[in-house]
Amino acid sequence: MLNNQVTFRRVTAGVLLIVAPLLQAVAVAVDPGTWGDDREAVSFGVNPALAQIQSVLYHWSWMLMAVAVLGLLHLTRRRFMVLSHVLGGLTIIGYLSLSALLMMDPVEWWLGRQYPPEQAQKIMDEIVNLPGVIFGFQMPWMFFGLLGLPVLTVLVWRAGFTGWWVPLVVAAGYVGSFTVPYGPATVPFWAAPVLALGWIGVKILRMGDEAWAAYYPIAGIQPAVTASMTKNPSTIR
Repeated sequence: MLNNQVTFRRVTAGVLLIVAPLLQAVAVAVDPGTWGDDREAVSFGVNPALAQIQSVLYHWSWMLMAVAVLGLLHLTRRRFMVLSHVLGGLTIIGYLSLSALLMMDPVEWWLGRQYPPEQAQKIMDEIVNLPGVIFGFQMPWMFFGLLGLPVLTVLVWRAGFTGWWVPLVVAAGYVGSFTVPYGPATVPFWAAPVLALGWIGVKILRMGDEAWAAYYPIAGIQPAVTASMTKNPSTIR
């Protein structure tokens, strides 16, 4: 597979569209802050092992989703290429920004062990409200991922690869999660995109290399070009 660029890119895209949203759904399910005190300096201290596990799961979910977005862009080569590339770039930036914010988790957990909850929260608020943190890592970049991905799936649908229900479920999950406080209600919202994105991933894995390669603009002329170069090596120059 590593020697075949078509197979490698197709399988990578398919697998990551299944794994990345699944890791996020598992992360919110095991996060002590989901079920306990909404002050993470407190809830992380209750179960520090799970606190670290959820941070790692979120980190790899968002890093892998940034790569998976490239697979979605491939499906829009025939239509909306310019729009999808702009939107895809913003979505990738959003997911990478979300991942960077996870370095605050161990800081908050450490503060919760060293100070009373109110004081730990006050110190944490002073840190995250620094202009460099807000405008360098948070605003508006962190929203590009969770808002950009649903719109990108709309383009994939309009390009003819998915049914209408896929962007609807993805939007209901990620956009809908903004309507509730982070907690138990977030779990079903972030579980919903696992189904929709996973369905795209499975379809990519089952479509075969030939169907995947057909999305390349030069797919139709590539064999003729290759044959010409083989018969007449001078054309390589």
